[in-house]
Amino acid sequence: MLELRIRLLGGFRVRVGPREIAAEAWRLRKSRNLVKVLALAPGQRLHHGQVLAALWPELPPEAGAEQLREALHEVRHTLDPDRAARHRYLESGENLALHGGPLGVDVQEFEQAALHARRSRDPDAYERAVARYGGDLLPEDRYEEWAVEREQALHAEYLALLVELGSLREAHADLDGAAAALRRAVAADPLHEDASLALMRVHALAGRRHEALREYDRLAAALERAPGRERPGPAARRLREQVRTGGDVRAELTGELWEHVGDLRMMAGDTAGAAAAYGSALAPAVVDLPASPGVLTGRAADGTGLRAARLHRKAATAHLAGESVADAEPHLEAAGTALVEAGGDPAETGRLLGLRANWLWASGRYVEAQQAAEAGMALVGEHGTADDLAAVHETLALVQHSRGDWREGLRREIDRLGATADDDERLARTFDIHCCLGEYDLYGDGLSDSVEEYARHTLDLAIARGARRAEAFAWCLLGESLLLRGHWDEAPGCLERSAHLYEEIGGRADALPWQRLAEYAAGRGDSAEAADHLRHGMAAAAASPLSRHAFGRLCATAALDAVERGEPGEAVRAARSAAVYAARHGECPSCTALLHPVAAEAFAALGDADGAAEHAEAAQRVAARFDSSAWRAMAQSAHGSLGSARGDPEGARAHHLAAAGLYGRAGQPYWAARAKAQAVAVAVGAGTRAGAEEADRRLRAEAAAVFETLGARRALARVREPGRVAVGGGGGPG
Repeated sequence: MLELRIRLLGGFRVRVGPREIAAEAWRLRKSRNLVKVLALAPGQRLHHGQVLAALWPELPPEAGAEQLREALHEVRHTLDPDRAARHRYLESGENLALHGGPLGVDVQEFEQAALHARRSRDPDAYERAVARYGGDLLPEDRYEEWAVEREQALHAEYLALLVELGSLREAHADLDGAAAALRRAVAADPLHEDASLALMRVHALAGRRHEALREYDRLAAALERAPGRERPGPAARRLREQVRTGGDVRAELTGELWEHVGDLRMMAGDTAGAAAAYGSALAPAVVDLPASPGVLTGRAADGTGLRAARLHRKAATAHLAGESVADAEPHLEAAGTALVEAGGDPAETGRLLGLRANWLWASGRYVEAQQAAEAGMALVGEHGTADDLAAVHETLALVQHSRGDWREGLRREIDRLGATADDDERLARTFDIHCCLGEYDLYGDGLSDSVEEYARHTLDLAIARGARRAEAFAWCLLGESLLLRGHWDEAPGCLERSAHLYEEIGGRADALPWQRLAEYAAGRGDSAEAADHLRHGMAAAAASPLSRHAFGRLCATAALDAVERGEPGEAVRAARSAAVYAARHGECPSCTALLHPVAAEAFAALGDADGAAEHAEAAQRVAARFDSSAWRAMAQSAHGSLGSARGDPEGARAHHLAAAGLYGRAGQPYWAARAKAQAVAVAVGAGTRAGAEEADRRLRAEAAAVFETLGARRALARVREPGRVAVGGGGGPG
């Protein structure tokens, strides 16, 4: 069979092997549209009812079916004139599908390249992804209902990639490369304010003040001509004023902008880029550190040691976040020296002590780390900001976790602070930070068994002290523990109580209880309820200091629900959304863990082995970093999906059975049952192996018993009719 390649970006084109099909070869417009609709569908497959609804929504079923028969006849003849091989590239029946040897669709290749670029954070990967965008989707069909939404999404993806590429180039001091990417984004959408603002900043960083101001004027004029728009937003106006009044102090202006770039890169999780940006901000300073070439100290160009201390502290923070402990040390020393020369500052001293505690923790010096963190907390608690206090609390929590004292440390905080954290802005994030750390106990071997008891005791203490924020945290942790351990009758009430408490006190960590409620609804088979909970969670995550923890979980849960209702294409789109959020907000590996086995399952269901492999490898990296039964189960599950995608049913079955055993050891009955059901599904899809009927019946019965007890309706229906179960991999915890 010759390769079938379909191009949809920039216009419709089809090639079968070396033969390009001429436009005039398509006699009927509906035949071309049939190929287009199928090529855009997940896995290039649609139910015939979906095809009729997309192409002939105005016709009664009989008339639409007649139109479809004519279109099928012409498509087969056009793709392969050989009458003896009419079904070579197009299969029909209840489902219609394109297939080739292999089949290539440019939209799918562009989306996969975008996903890989965001995972790798490699500018060259971004360039390759952008190069795959051959133009807007099917410009000849831009007003067709079945094309409009997808065209808009793909165009937005293209623009987002260019802006992200510009940010990466900017953070690595490649200002010309950044400007080139951003100019392409502005050319593609003259009203794209984020791209225009970034281009202004790049011009300013490069000293091209007039070009920065010209870009502002261009944007202002474009917005004035656009209906419903008036003028650039406040960020663009502030930058314009900063550039306009810069005068001859370009060094100071450039330093401030580089610091801003570093802050943005830290928010996006690009720690290496952030460290480079802070280094550029320090460039005007006096070099005074012979033992550590490349590290700057002394007073900054504006004559203040405080600025140098702040920049060195931020550079050390970036290196520590990137796990470069050795590179952080000279910046810590330089920050301390600059701070002394500046005459000291209690808030900055507290921040630096908190950062030193982080460095000591990363170096394994836990006792010293706790002492430094407690000293820093005392200073920032009196003189610092809410973010300062939250950062030191987070470090202290990490130190206590490493010393095996996290639970008691949290209880001491609740006992000490009581209700003051509910109203004091500086303390508001204290308990929110622990939501991520709780995952280690929820999934850790030797820890998860006691989480429920600990959560109940913490809840009692929080209620006794009137600490409603701590109470909201404890209700969430209790609900999570009950959900994972299969107590689905109790879990939702706890999670709902947590979410409502966070709403009442104005907390921004309620994304996590909403996400767990959505996970529960997806498991029960209620997609409408899951979608409602996800909407609440997404809204909360957008304004949350925990966004890097929340978005990965939310997208993973959306993908889980899509897989459960038999829509792997929707699951893949959710996985791609997670990559977009990670590029903007950063990513927590442990909180995003569920995404990888579910995404691998979705890619496998679509026959995309490369996509499944990427997520299987990511799941394996998480398991290597967080060694426990639950993390290893997720990796086994993802590799089971990969085995299915690669046509290795025996290997896939073995991985799913290994996952089931590990989930069982972790005390997670739903996921263990789901992995068993996936092992049976692999056998059904490949044909039952000789002598395996009894083993499969046993696995099916065990999974069905768990699903029935939990009330997992969809999963129960599938396991009782194994022929209906997808051949993808299993899932995993969030």
